[in-house]
Amino acid sequence: MSAANQTDVTYAVVRTGGKQYRVSVGQTLKVESLVADVGSELVLSEVLALGHGAQLDIGRPLLEGASVKARVVSHGRGDKIRIFKHRRRKHYAKTQGHRQNYTEIAVESLVRPDGSQI
Repeated sequence: MSAANQTDVTYAVVRTGGKQYRVSVGQTLKVESLVADVGSELVLSEVLALGHGAQLDIGRPLLEGASVKARVVSHGRGDKIRIFKHRRRKHYAKTQGHRQNYTEIAVESLVRPDGSQI
């Protein structure tokens, strides 16, 4: 990305479900399953960093007053993974499957610590 394009980039780093995500307005992403209805508004208040152009605000550890407003698009389940365990020469084999639940959200706005929206 060139220096000219970096001045237009606005993003936030948020923490939800034990993971950190870099988000920007209009982006949709799959996060760990959240208890919220489809179509409802969601406020992610654990903002670790907020970048606007060449300016970057970093929290220690969080930016107080900053938040990300998002809307719940859907709930779903990820692809199935297979776990296969066996013990050689012991006639033991076990197969297990797992599908992780997720919530898909669409980021609508970023709120700065002073309350203004980006």
